[in-house]
Amino acid sequence: MPQGDYIELHQKRHGKRLDHEERLRKKEARAHRRRATQARRLTGIKAKIFNKQRYSEKAKIRKTIAAHNERTNKHKSDAPSMEGALPAYLMDRNEVTRAKVLSNMIKQKKKDKAGKWSVPLPKVKPTAEDEMLRVVKSGKRQKKQWKRFVTKVTFVGQGFTRKPPKYERFIRPMGLRFTKANVTHPELQTTFQLNMIGVKKNPQGRTWTELGVITKGTIIEVNVADLGLVTTTGKIVWGKYAQVTNNPENDGCINAVLLV
Repeated sequence: MPQGDYIELHQKRHGKRLDHEERLRKKEARAHRRRATQARRLTGIKAKIFNKQRYSEKAKIRKTIAAHNERTNKHKSDAPSMEGALPAYLMDRNEVTRAKVLSNMIKQKKKDKAGKWSVPLPKVKPTAEDEMLRVVKSGKRQKKQWKRFVTKVTFVGQGFTRKPPKYERFIRPMGLRFTKANVTHPELQTTFQLNMIGVKKNPQGRTWTELGVITKGTIIEVNVADLGLVTTTGKIVWGKYAQVTNNPENDGCINAVLLV
């Protein structure tokens, strides 16, 4: 076994490959084939252990799907029965009420995880990597070209600390870091200036989401505590998603529509 965290150290110093996320996604997409091959080839006690583990995973998935599905259940009505004589066709019939069992919270979490919302801009024009990143030359003789300068608007958290310039792969300039967004409530038809909490999903790819790059169509999370929104259970909502509807780098501000 290797001693020390030399892989992590190398990634800190030189960063990851530009196609690292894409390679990882493809590897995960091929995982089911590898598992199928493994299941065919294993024999004896190893096959038993593998099959038992796979069975428990599938059972868990089935339970999750069943919880998400919308269904109706029947139960006896708690309401007092009608006084007086009942018609003959109602004598042998129990009073039954139907109630929909909806797990709204679970469904919302599932939607958030899948990154699927009903958004004002369902499709956006893809942006070329050359347009979003500019190559920065470094080194004593300006021959190294592994640094990238982000030319789009970005968001970084309050506790963000830059890496030392020697190890910083992606440079996000201070002039293009935004913390507030002009968010319009579609039902109230009113615009509020709200603080941003984070970038949930950038349609251009996972790399831009992790970097906090904000382009047209990006889903951002904003602080709506000042609006006084509450859930069905009476709890105050302080974080809600909104979609960016403009090009922030051109307009100098972020305009978004709240997803309700």
